[in-house]
Amino acid sequence: MITFLHGTLVDILPTQVTIEVHGVGYNVLIPLSSYDRLPGLGQEVKILTHVAIREDAHVLYGFMSAQERELFRLLINTVSGIGPKIALNILSGMNGTAFRGAVVNGDHKALSQISGVGKKTAERIVVELRDKFGASAGWEASSAQRALSPSDQKINDAVLGLMALGFKQVEAHDTVRSAAEKLGPDASLEDIVRASLKKG
Repeated sequence: MITFLHGTLVDILPTQVTIEVHGVGYNVLIPLSSYDRLPGLGQEVKILTHVAIREDAHVLYGFMSAQERELFRLLINTVSGIGPKIALNILSGMNGTAFRGAVVNGDHKALSQISGVGKKTAERIVVELRDKFGASAGWEASSAQRALSPSDQKINDAVLGLMALGFKQVEAHDTVRSAAEKLGPDASLEDIVRASLKKG
């Protein structure tokens, strides 16, 4: 299993790259979200990979972040009817935070606007992935749509942390706000989370 490639970027297209590793050129299919983060031609690159073995080909899919690869694998392994091509379209058409938010909020319309994803596929995605993302994904997506001050970002991150630990959104928000007010503006994210957990 090839888990990543580390070599020289010798060819770039929005949908694929060629990476030379010790004299061997690997063709790797990528989403647009990874294309935006690639270095220039001739530069060193490390790209995470997923290998799909079919009867007629071995295909490498590449990602510039572990979160992208994880989402790609979740899509192809969990949602019936979604193969690597549609999974790449999803990653190209919507960033991971917005995608998770759309799934949690049941936003079929936003999902069905992605190339290759029709209404029925969008509904299947919501049904099969909603429980896997949890409520924190919706909170994260709504927070990403507005610019946050450093102190609000700290509050937001603490709320997400508590929600990941099983707190309900309203409870997490109230607990974090209360802890942050008691600790003052100089409190670190860790201090706020610790104080919130003690209170909870």
